[in-house]
Amino acid sequence: MVSVICTLRHHSDEVSCCAFSPSLLATCSGDKTLRVYKAQDFSELPFSPLSGHDYGVHCCCFTSCGSYLVSCSTDGSAMMWSSCTGEVAAVLQHPGRSPLRVCALTPDSSLLLAGACDGTVALWDLPSNTLRRCTAVSEASVVACCFSPCGHMFVTGCTYGDLKLWDVDVSLLHAKKDAHDLGVTCCNFAFQFKVDGCCVMFRLASCGQDSQLKIWIVSQREGAACVMKLLHTLTSQSAPVLSCAFSSDGDLVVSGSVDKSVAIYDVNLGTLLHTLRRHDRYVTAVALSPTMPWIATGSMDRTVNVWRIGDGGDGRTAPESRQTVCQGRKLPGYSRLLLADWSEGDVQTWLREEGLEELVSVFKANNIDGPELSQLNRETVAELGIESLGLRGRLLRKIKDLKAEQSGTEAPDEFLCPVSRELMKDPVIASDGYSYERESIESWIRGKNKTSPMTNLPLQTTLLTPNRSLKMAITRWKSSQ
Repeated sequence: MVSVICTLRHHSDEVSCCAFSPSLLATCSGDKTLRVYKAQDFSELPFSPLSGHDYGVHCCCFTSCGSYLVSCSTDGSAMMWSSCTGEVAAVLQHPGRSPLRVCALTPDSSLLLAGACDGTVALWDLPSNTLRRCTAVSEASVVACCFSPCGHMFVTGCTYGDLKLWDVDVSLLHAKKDAHDLGVTCCNFAFQFKVDGCCVMFRLASCGQDSQLKIWIVSQREGAACVMKLLHTLTSQSAPVLSCAFSSDGDLVVSGSVDKSVAIYDVNLGTLLHTLRRHDRYVTAVALSPTMPWIATGSMDRTVNVWRIGDGGDGRTAPESRQTVCQGRKLPGYSRLLLADWSEGDVQTWLREEGLEELVSVFKANNIDGPELSQLNRETVAELGIESLGLRGRLLRKIKDLKAEQSGTEAPDEFLCPVSRELMKDPVIASDGYSYERESIESWIRGKNKTSPMTNLPLQTTLLTPNRSLKMAITRWKSSQ
């Protein structure tokens, strides 16, 4: 069984990454912040959110002891934060200030690797925070990277679809061309490895725009070249797979997809165990706790769901699971787009999730489903016999927030600046053909970034053209809200 234990709704833009330490959960977002929670009860720490990046944060990871949190951003920097105080311990700049899309640490946290949009990787020594080297590894953006559990090699994945294996001196050990058609999106090594005589074998998961999750066996024999052999191709998800991660014991692999689902597989058998559907938009991030039976999933819907693997004992409905390819049942509540579709059980689940457990019996006795919930007001709530004025007020506020959330009043993506992820006031068209908020793209160019924030190709000119039609569309949309 797999069940949701909480939903975190603190980010104001899409969630791009989740990461666990033994005692903490960190999330990062296009809203330029990171948030940190206790893994015991998922309460947010007092110093959270962490603000310091100038643009969206793409990736985060903890050092092995959990003392520091590392993040990387479109602003071309990697930052180290104290997990105890939230203070910035170091700011590491990519030499070319190229946007950083992904970062990874060696198991002993002695090296930090970051992949950039210009096809380079930057490698820093920690804790001296000195740049060891910055090397071109691809002609396309590096969007995936991870270290082997021994820390002696790492893998990079790019938007062209290639996977490449390197040693820590950034010498190429092996290249797998077109590992994923249309591009790699994520890769991760399992923590375990096997030693057979003089041969070492690792398991690597990769996913991509081809809607596939692949499990590879990476082996290296002393004195011989590295070999990558495909073990499983997992195809249960119907759209690009954006993220993947192994469980701490290496027996499970989890992936998140554009089809809004989370898939959990048995690595050894290559079979689907669970399909989880709780997000309203693309699932962009997955992470598994090294010490607890938790899975965290982040989405473009701006939420992070925390799931428990196993019998949570909380009575919540969970997807069916079998050791064959199967489709889990839709979970109640937020998994449904329209409030009008909610059943009485969905409403009761929503009440529990919103901390209104004392109202479950009242709603159950009055057979209140989604349509009835949407019609509740001050008078009808009072008629239900809810004596507490404060409780009635909380319920009405929760209903108001729920209806606003489901009314589709969030700004369409095309109205948001790709750099700041904020609603544009003065949209302009750059020479790359994309529209940006004038202030954001001018600041980008002034910062010596003469490449497109979207394509990383050189801007042919810094001339900006007002996008009047887009400005009018935004104005009309705002007036309709």
